[in-house]
Amino acid sequence: MSKFGRFTILSLLLVLALVLVACGGSAPQTTAPEAPAEEVAPAATSEPAAPAEPAAPAEPAAPSEPAEEPAAPAEVGFWVMPGGELEKALTGAYSGTTVTVDGPFADEDAVKFNQSMKAFEDATGIKVNYIGGKEFEGSIGVRIEAGDAPDVADFPQPGLLATFVRQGYVVDPTTFIPESWLHEQYNQSWIDMATIGGQTAGVWHRFNGKSLIWYPKAAFDEAGYTIPQTWDELMDLTEQIAADGDTAWCIGIESGAATGWPATDWTEEMMLRTTSLENYDKWVDGTLPFSSPEVKHAIEMFSDIWFNPDYVYGGTSAIISTNFGDSPAPMFEDPPGCWLHKQGNFITAFFPEGVQAGVDYDFFYFPPVDESYGRPFLVAGDIMAMFNDRPEVRALMEYFTVPQSASGWLETGGALAAHQTATPDMYGVELERGIAELVVNATSFRFDGSDQMPGEVGAGSFWSGMTDYVSGAADLDTVLQEIDASWPR
Repeated sequence: MSKFGRFTILSLLLVLALVLVACGGSAPQTTAPEAPAEEVAPAATSEPAAPAEPAAPAEPAAPSEPAEEPAAPAEVGFWVMPGGELEKALTGAYSGTTVTVDGPFADEDAVKFNQSMKAFEDATGIKVNYIGGKEFEGSIGVRIEAGDAPDVADFPQPGLLATFVRQGYVVDPTTFIPESWLHEQYNQSWIDMATIGGQTAGVWHRFNGKSLIWYPKAAFDEAGYTIPQTWDELMDLTEQIAADGDTAWCIGIESGAATGWPATDWTEEMMLRTTSLENYDKWVDGTLPFSSPEVKHAIEMFSDIWFNPDYVYGGTSAIISTNFGDSPAPMFEDPPGCWLHKQGNFITAFFPEGVQAGVDYDFFYFPPVDESYGRPFLVAGDIMAMFNDRPEVRALMEYFTVPQSASGWLETGGALAAHQTATPDMYGVELERGIAELVVNATSFRFDGSDQMPGEVGAGSFWSGMTDYVSGAADLDTVLQEIDASWPR
């Protein structure tokens, strides 16, 4: 059996506990028995768990090793790290307190975040006050410098978080969350990506999976095409589509001031598939130059597609002038104007109204180039960082380490859970359930490299340099040297 308990067994234990209490005996303490991956904890209720013992004192607890099996009380519906502040919070120890969270969530995402917090609030009595919005990235530094840091902040760009880690503002969550618990919840790659400046900077929450290729399913099946499993097979499919008189790829990198970022995504994908994770990390932190053979080779690999006018809808020149959100539209023409589009799962928001996943379109994994580098997955997502150390804040940070803390997105769509304990049943949207199943097979994860690099590079010379390269304004060697020169000393 896996590490999480079958809910049916848990229910029997809880019933037994109630019987013992009714008879005057003391209820046995229960932790979740093991359960198969397809089963999940039950839905939360509005009542916090009743304490079996008097409320624990509010002082922060020393780190402790969790039990082998995490608790999953039926009353709360989420897994709980044994011995931590969240377990104490379930007794009502911190009821009536408030934790402030800042971040980039706005509009629908803000609603989904608040939905995700409801089970925590109902079970603990702790109020989560979300104050973020679209101005977050510009305002968070001002707040911190003014001594008005939020208790927790959600960073979609680890590069921005790194600034505050270096300045000593960020609390290392491993001072109260054992590393063994983090290893239970996350693939090692997520733990590696949370390490900034020699400390664990936060815990991962939700993410967007980028290593996906979208295609018009009905037309694709009717044409007799098959899903490629390797880079060579992907290139064979590209050539077959061209031989049939069509263009395989829909590509566009126009995005206003951010023009070029889809090209940086392709570079990151190819780096993960043609060199080691160590080299990828060195490249991101500036110790492996852009002008290195590894980076140049990665770009040249996808250039075989981008610079062949028979492979790209509208030809290479159209890549620069086509908005990234508009670029997949020709896939839905009859017959398709193009057949393949590489982009993260958010791109479905740009698909024509009325098209159906699994019928009009589907996706497959961006295949490996060299099997020795495994099946990496490029991601962008949110890391929760802690600025104020109080017991109720620790309790919320512990909650962020379980997939139920992203339930608002999992149930209604829009993002994936970074937690390896998330199961397909947690996803209410079949499309994202399928992506989550792909993610399970990933051997490693790495964050969008341009989002981790200094702004002068990642959102500066890297974006603009790739635009110059694709447009023909500069050759690749010149572009790579100019990007290296822009790196802040």
